[in-house]
Amino acid sequence: MLKFADLIDENIEELAALDAIDGGKLYKMAKLADIPGAAETIRYFAGAADKIHGATLKMSRALQGYTLREPIGVVGHIIPWNFPSQMFVMKVGPALAAGCTMVVKPAEQTPLSALYYAHLAKLAGIPDGVLNVVTGYGHAAGAAISSHMDIDMVSFTGSTEVGRLVMQAAAQSNLKPVSLELGGKSPFIVFDDVDVDKVADLALQATLYNKAEGIYDKFLTKLVEKAKAWVVGDPFDPNVHQGPQVNKKQYERILSFIELGKKEGATLLTGGKPCDRKKGYYIEPTIFTDVDDDMTIAKEEIFGPVMSVMKFKTVEEVIKRANASKYGLATGIMTNNLNIANTVSRSIRAGVIWINCYFAFDRDLPYGGYKMSGFGRDLGMESLSKYLQVKSIATPIYDSPWL
Repeated sequence: MLKFADLIDENIEELAALDAIDGGKLYKMAKLADIPGAAETIRYFAGAADKIHGATLKMSRALQGYTLREPIGVVGHIIPWNFPSQMFVMKVGPALAAGCTMVVKPAEQTPLSALYYAHLAKLAGIPDGVLNVVTGYGHAAGAAISSHMDIDMVSFTGSTEVGRLVMQAAAQSNLKPVSLELGGKSPFIVFDDVDVDKVADLALQATLYNKAEGIYDKFLTKLVEKAKAWVVGDPFDPNVHQGPQVNKKQYERILSFIELGKKEGATLLTGGKPCDRKKGYYIEPTIFTDVDDDMTIAKEEIFGPVMSVMKFKTVEEVIKRANASKYGLATGIMTNNLNIANTVSRSIRAGVIWINCYFAFDRDLPYGGYKMSGFGRDLGMESLSKYLQVKSIATPIYDSPWL
């Protein structure tokens, strides 16, 4: 695994280029963060491989008891297109450390880097048959993995709708356990004690915004100003902030949500249409205001550069509104008040809470959702557990002076 990580570092430019070509990821960000982070994730789990231990049990009668943590077996990984490199290693890393073999199905939109990672794994000496990549569409390859009688567990990241199908197939086949990281509609909550200029930069990286009423107008002005300066274009251009959408289907889906927002009565402040004079699936950064909680753009995951700005008055109100979502993946909280940060972070039902930061991923920080955002965790030592079985062993103790 350490050799595998070294080879990833040695092939940063190739892997970054593949993710840019395949999915429109920014080449400079993939080269600076995504691919080096992938190598470090593999190293992290390499370090965990010899730290998987059972426990010695204090039994209630004359028995010696202990547990073993054994590999669950053959794992099926089904990963999405939004973070092809990170998703690959956050699934493969702990499964390898746990001693599992696996079949990885990358998204049909972004298969190239997964195939290259498999090539590097072979060069690193990972035995044939341990790490396998099978490309294909979800309804064929993904369905085959989910229903296969010889696959012992499935780890899936994707939409809530497909997550249901994975669970159904797992239940109807061999009752294999599943781990699901599904859709989200993550609130980004800004209180009125923050530096508006600094938080606006963070806000552009998130997707749904709730703003305290006291700074609403000032924040909105700053946000629109920065959105209009946001550079959309070729993902290989180092000056670009946002590349194209992954394919025509996603491009058209985002534009349909924008039209729904206008139709349902939200006010379009900026953006809202394809970028002028750009060949490809480029969409302007889009900001809506006057958004009600029951509007489609406020409830559904858009997965594109569309933001909804909404007011709130009290801490209690914003907690209630955040928890009204059917999802519970992540939440951002922007405040300098420690009491508010503690209260809101403990009250919101979401798997990850980012305080005064956003997209603060780390290989040691478990990531996953509540409610319809799924269950199970990727990353961190917590992620190893889903790839391990617990075996309990008991033997009699005869004539021992102590138990």
